[in-house]
Amino acid sequence: MSKKHHKKESLRHIIYRLLMIVIGAVLAAVSIELFLVPNHMIDGGIIGISLILDHIFSNHIKIINFATLVIVLNLPFMYSGYKQIGKTFMFSSIFGIICLAIAERLAHDFEAFTTEPLLATVFGGFLLGAGVGLVIRHGGSLDGTEILGILLTKKIPFSVGEIVMFLNIFIFGSAAFVFGIEQAMYSIFTYYIAFKTIDAVVQGLDETKAAIIISDHYDEVSDAILSRLGRGTTKLKGKGGYTDTEKDVIYAVVTRLEVAKLKSIVHEIDPNAFITIMNTQETKGGKFKSAIH
Repeated sequence: MSKKHHKKESLRHIIYRLLMIVIGAVLAAVSIELFLVPNHMIDGGIIGISLILDHIFSNHIKIINFATLVIVLNLPFMYSGYKQIGKTFMFSSIFGIICLAIAERLAHDFEAFTTEPLLATVFGGFLLGAGVGLVIRHGGSLDGTEILGILLTKKIPFSVGEIVMFLNIFIFGSAAFVFGIEQAMYSIFTYYIAFKTIDAVVQGLDETKAAIIISDHYDEVSDAILSRLGRGTTKLKGKGGYTDTEKDVIYAVVTRLEVAKLKSIVHEIDPNAFITIMNTQETKGGKFKSAIH
């Protein structure tokens, strides 16, 4: 039986991907050193744990610093999760973490951009989320807690998200004792902003929606979507659960800004049409373009 040969990633794409990981790591390091640390704020996960330990021990044990901690604490998770996450992801993550550690050391001697807590929260959270999101989007990670979550889901009845949330509750609770309750609250706000920014970067700014339309005027609706929105449609076969009659189902992908126009077109042709609009994680391939007509 012959083995399947998978197309290897081109050198050009590898270089581009690694460059994006470097940029992401640098943005995260700038956020940590020039926004969060000067204002005694932290992020969740391994980065948060590293910042807490750095604050506790750095004045007593010089060898312990954020750069060292973020590498040392992440490596066991990378090694343990090798089979679950794959070789490419593991090496991309290790590369990103090392870049983060180096960039953090280089940024360490620069003066903080702001000592105003609210500004540090907003801009620090945004930069951190943008950096982490870039690394994730290009095949890596800067935090091993999600890998830990994947491993633990095999042994305990909780999802990855729930495990990460429990860990972060413990981390932010610890921050309240180390930095004070007010700084811990700012840290939670920073984490929320970073989390939302990660979503925007990973999923892309051109959010798309998938529409499923059931109409007796299939051809007319489909033609109108193509001519007035410039979107192609896919014809699916369906059967009514109550009437047991066959129906044509239209599947189309549009941008978030085109949803209202899509609904208007469909209801103009068939007021009784059934429409379901769903969020999509990512849209690639075919002739789909995000330009608004």
